[in-house]
Amino acid sequence: MTLLIILASVFGVVALMVILGERYAKPMSEGQQAKFSKISWILVFVILLAAIIREMM
Repeated sequence: MTLLIILASVFGVVALMVILGERYAKPMSEGQQAKFSKISWILVFVILLAAIIREMM
């Protein structure tokens, strides 16, 4: 039962984010998209590296 509550909560929050994002979000310029693309690759790498190090300890 707890799992169903968690799944319903996650679904509700994601649906709310999509609705609010479609209504109020502004489109990004190509420069901003390129900048966030570079940052996201570095961030994913750092998070994966941290997870691997944490699991090894």
